[in-house]
Amino acid sequence: MGHGVVQSVLFLWIFGKSLAGFPNQINIGGLFVRSTVQEHSAFRFAVQLYNSNQNVTEKPFQLNYNVDNLESSNSFSVTHAFCSQFSRGVYAIFGFYDKKSMNTLTSFCGALHTSFITPSYPIDADVQFIIQMRPTLRGAVLSLLAHYKWERFVYLYDTERGFSILQAIMESAVANNWQVTARSVGSITDPQEYRYIIEEMDRRQEKRFLIDCEVERINAILEQVVTLGKNSRGYHYILANLAPAWSCSPSITSQFSALLPRCPAYQANCRISPELHPPNGQLSHGLGFSNVSIDKVFLGGANITGFQIINPESPIVQQFLQRWDRLDEREFPEARNTPLKYTSALTHDAILVVAEAFRYLRRQRVDVSRRGSAGDCLANPAIPWSQGIDIERALKMVRVQGMTGNIQFDTYGRRSNYTIDVYEMKPGGTRKIGYWNEYERFVYIMDQQVTNGSSTMENRTIVVTTIMEAPYVMYKKNYMHLEGNERYEGYCVDLASEIAKHVGIKYKLSIVTDGKYGARDPETKTWNGMVGELVYGRADIAVAPLTITLVREEVIDFSKPFMSLGISIMIKKPQKSKPGVFSFLDPLAYEIWMCIVFAYIGVSVVLFLVSRFSPYEWHLDDNDEAKDPQTPPDPPNDFGIFNSLWFSLGAFMQQGCDISPRSLSGRIVGGVWWFFTLIIISSYTANLAAFLTVERMVSPIESAEDLAKQTEIAYGTLDSGSTKEFFRASELRVEDMVLSA
Repeated sequence: MGHGVVQSVLFLWIFGKSLAGFPNQINIGGLFVRSTVQEHSAFRFAVQLYNSNQNVTEKPFQLNYNVDNLESSNSFSVTHAFCSQFSRGVYAIFGFYDKKSMNTLTSFCGALHTSFITPSYPIDADVQFIIQMRPTLRGAVLSLLAHYKWERFVYLYDTERGFSILQAIMESAVANNWQVTARSVGSITDPQEYRYIIEEMDRRQEKRFLIDCEVERINAILEQVVTLGKNSRGYHYILANLAPAWSCSPSITSQFSALLPRCPAYQANCRISPELHPPNGQLSHGLGFSNVSIDKVFLGGANITGFQIINPESPIVQQFLQRWDRLDEREFPEARNTPLKYTSALTHDAILVVAEAFRYLRRQRVDVSRRGSAGDCLANPAIPWSQGIDIERALKMVRVQGMTGNIQFDTYGRRSNYTIDVYEMKPGGTRKIGYWNEYERFVYIMDQQVTNGSSTMENRTIVVTTIMEAPYVMYKKNYMHLEGNERYEGYCVDLASEIAKHVGIKYKLSIVTDGKYGARDPETKTWNGMVGELVYGRADIAVAPLTITLVREEVIDFSKPFMSLGISIMIKKPQKSKPGVFSFLDPLAYEIWMCIVFAYIGVSVVLFLVSRFSPYEWHLDDNDEAKDPQTPPDPPNDFGIFNSLWFSLGAFMQQGCDISPRSLSGRIVGGVWWFFTLIIISSYTANLAAFLTVERMVSPIESAEDLAKQTEIAYGTLDSGSTKEFFRASELRVEDMVLSA
């Protein structure tokens, strides 16, 4: 018995001697910028979780951290912070980098053999001593583009995230004959510039966008999308970011977390599909790691596809969130009521990687103790740390399960053998449509879900929107005593009933509240009427006399029309005219009668003047000459002014006169007048009987031009109808006149 005790003591002494070179405390550094408040809290909380583990075999050493908070990420501040961490003798450094500080950090890490673990965007180049926690989305994006069969789309990218995805897309575009419009938005600081880009793409009729940016820039772009109304049905946005695909208000979450398992309305507000609930009805901190505000986008009808690397049903995720939700925000800012960012989850996993790597080094009895001064990081030449290569090798050999799934690295410290979930966000909710990994590529899993969902269609009531318009939809005479669809009658009511019988669905008729067919407001870019009911998901189908227009076809789908009509002008039916006192004047226009009067006066004056100048009109009768042959009286002229008027009137009335011109000029004037009166009287006589016996129907408006020229008749179109939109969008002058009037 005593001999066995001696052997046990001897074994423990030898084992302890062999591990005496391994430190009991591992110092790690932390570099955090101003915008990484939650990541800093997650970093300290993950270290606290490790140190509070009571299992000695899993916690053979303590983790200690030294944190530097950077106000800016310029080269000077990064250099000072890195050298400060190196002089403290840290074994590895966790932190973030951007385009400004990336080259500085990689240079120091390579020269001093100090490993840098980061959840920032992956580096394109092959560098050493950089452990990249965030996986690249290049393969997932290309596989998703192939799945959707996008051949024409807009690619908005941030140059600070590198060019790996851009290069891969351009190579695929050349190989597959894609039409890609690539725009760099990395240098944009004014949100209005996003607006200009979206408006330009809209003029090109681009409706598919691939946005490869960080979360803040994606939010700014999507805000302009909503402002411009480019979030309607027909638009599709792929967000090339690991910001999760769920969107749920944290305030609602905190108030109604206990009601989540039995409150469908809450689920609808949060846009969470049933398959995303955690087991046992537990609340996973808002069921979202909601970094992107996309509610308004897909509520407008647009389709949004996003990527997710965090599985909410993972026990690691649930255990972390249970503890995370109980933290004091005074000690851990942005912990409880702020949705967890995916970069915070990567920060937690980075601590797991560090702990697992040093466990491996301890098992391998690698002496990583730092004795004496750590040295000057700015020395020339640089003096690398001798154990740095062993630590980097151990970090790359780690294989562990974390909040972001399987964590594994290749020879350059990049994530490998990981799985990314793909989600589609629509007004009906968020659905997981598949996943991507390096071996299977993109796997589409929605076929089975669609089959199961279609079988429950019979238990769903379809909302059919329509409008009160006789004879299509009308109230029955006794509709006050009826309920539901029985209150209505008409062609569209019968059509909806027959469709429901043929398809085998239940439906409910819903009269559109604003009584409009549907038009897009030119300022707010929002839809009203029945089209708005469909676009914003308040109705599933519309059965109504709705005109098919190009603008409406951009946001909703039409069936074949049951009636084809053009734009018509409706005017009040003219009243029947009855013969009056002056109806005899109707055969000729007012202008013609005035011309006849002036012609009558003019011919009479001309005849008077001609008779005055002609000697043949001055003569004496035979009786007057016989009375006094020596001194005859002055010869008279028969065509005075009154006789000339009488002669012209008698000729016009076809009655003749007892005087007639003697001179040649007078007879020419009289002959022309007789011919004129012959034509006028013949035409008048031919039309007089018809005008007095037939009641004439007068149509003052024959075309849109007649309507635009006059101002007496007031006219208008149905508000928010297709006719009004036709005149609004028309480039013709007549249509502009009609709309402006």
